[in-house]
Amino acid sequence: MTIAKPTIALVGAGSLAASLAVTLHKAGFEVTEILSRDAASSRRRARLLAAKVGAQQVTINSTTLDAELLWFCVPDREIRHAAALLRDRIVEQKDLRRKIKVRFAIHSSGALSSRELDPLRTEGISLASVHPLMTFVAGAHPALAGVPFALEGDRAAMQAARQIVRKLGGQSFRLPALRKAAYHAWATMTSPLLVAFLTTLEAAAGAAGLTRHEARRKSLPILRQTLENYSRLGPAGSFSGPLIRGDAETVAKHLAILKNREVREVYLALARAALRGLPVKNKNELKRLLRNEDATASMDALSAAPSGS
Repeated sequence: MTIAKPTIALVGAGSLAASLAVTLHKAGFEVTEILSRDAASSRRRARLLAAKVGAQQVTINSTTLDAELLWFCVPDREIRHAAALLRDRIVEQKDLRRKIKVRFAIHSSGALSSRELDPLRTEGISLASVHPLMTFVAGAHPALAGVPFALEGDRAAMQAARQIVRKLGGQSFRLPALRKAAYHAWATMTSPLLVAFLTTLEAAAGAAGLTRHEARRKSLPILRQTLENYSRLGPAGSFSGPLIRGDAETVAKHLAILKNREVREVYLALARAALRGLPVKNKNELKRLLRNEDATASMDALSAAPSGS
C-alpha cells in the first residue's frame, strides 16, 4: 500500500536539495531530516536548510531514520556509497530494536539507474530514480509545476514517486534504465551546454565590439522571442536569418569575420545542423561553402602543426 504523503528525509544539502526541500514543504510534505557530511561547511548548509522547512540537520551517524522515504540529492559518484552507509545505519538501529520507518529510497541522477541504491534493497526498501528535467543552481528555486520527471525503478517506489510529483504539480513519465544515459545527454544539451553556447555568443559579440556584459543584456530579448516562437510555432516556424533565405554570401562574410576558432567551430556545426534539419534554401551552394571552410581549417591546422624531426 502506497503512502499518500510520505514523510521525507533528504540526503544532501546542495542546490537540488535546497530547492526540493522548500518546494516539498510548501506542498505540505513533512521533511524530517536533512542529512549532510560531517564537514563543518556541509553541516552549516544543512542546518540553514533544515531551519527553513522545520527539519533536523543530521549526519549518517545521528540520523534517526524516522522518514518513510529517503531522497538522495548527492553527486552521482556518491550515491552508492551513501546508500551503503545508510544501509549500515539501518542494520545498526535494527540491532538495537529500534523501529525503522523507511520504505522507499529514490535518487535524482539523470544518468544512473535505481540500481545505485541496491545496498538498501537488502533491508526491504523499494528503490527508484526520479529525475526532474530542470536546472538547479545556487540562488534559484524554480517552480516544478509542469516540469517532467523521468521515473525508473521498483513498482512501489515509482508509485510513491508519482504521487509526490503529482502533488508538486510535475508530470512523471517512465524511462527505461537502458535509455537513461541517452536521456541525460539530451538533458545536458537543454541547459548546461545551452549555457556553454550562450558564452560562445558573448565571444562572438566581441567581434562587433561589444563586451560580454553588453552582449548578454542585448541578446536577451531575441533569445526570449526565439524560445517563444519555438514553443508556439515549432523549429521550422521559428527559423529565420540568412540560411533560410539561402544567402551564402552573408554566411561567407560571417565566417570571414569570426576569427575566434571556437566561435567559428560552433557556427559551422550549427549551420550544418540547420542544413540537415531545417528549411534552408540554396542548400548546394551553402554545402560547398561549408566544405571549403572545412578544407581551409584543415590546411590551417596542418600549417600550424610542428614539423617532425
